[in-house]
Amino acid sequence: MLEYIKQWLAHRRNSNSVNLDTENLPSPKSPGDQLVSRSRLIVLDLETTGLNFSKDEVIAIGAVAIENGVIHLNDQFDLILRRPELDIRETVLIHGIGPEALTQGHETEDALLHLLEWMNGDPILAYHSAFDQRFLEKTLKNQIGYTRSHLWMDVAEMMPAFFPKAAVKGRGLDDWADAFGLENSERHHAAADAMLTAELTLIAINQASKTNVKTIKEVTEKLRYQRRLQKMHRF
Repeated sequence: MLEYIKQWLAHRRNSNSVNLDTENLPSPKSPGDQLVSRSRLIVLDLETTGLNFSKDEVIAIGAVAIENGVIHLNDQFDLILRRPELDIRETVLIHGIGPEALTQGHETEDALLHLLEWMNGDPILAYHSAFDQRFLEKTLKNQIGYTRSHLWMDVAEMMPAFFPKAAVKGRGLDDWADAFGLENSERHHAAADAMLTAELTLIAINQASKTNVKTIKEVTEKLRYQRRLQKMHRF
């Protein structure tokens, strides 16, 4: 998959067209009666220069597709963006992406266009998805003028929603991974974190089907109910 992405990006850079064609990209899918077990889902993770939405920027994108209840290792997205102007001194020790990597990364506009084509409008999942959603939407708008809304689902909500009695030490990605015996040797690497999140997603999806939550719409409704419960518990 990575080699295909490289070829696609090289072809686009060598083409005569320099206009950003965002109008003909795949349309985002709406939550409906499509079975989760037969759907293609995008599990995504971003690396950024920091946590401040107003000033920090996306520097790497990792994603993996789940289709028909299977993680497809040949259907992944793993790119560092070419953004040499960004200051990464405060976070380089966390994600390991240094100035040289940002200088040699893929052209941001090309990478974002290919990401949108690759996602094909399919639902997006992430752990603490509000963070990734805000940063990705800001980057898409600022870099290529793309403003269409996609369906996002939060795996940090899915896990307690379908495993309310799980013995979990905390609310983080590592906590849930430990609870199910999952390992991640490259923490804070976008593609590796996306893969770990995808593994948790499959666990949640399998559990959801046992509770008769089987469609995308039913999952989103379950997550809305989970958010209401969390708000009630804060008072």
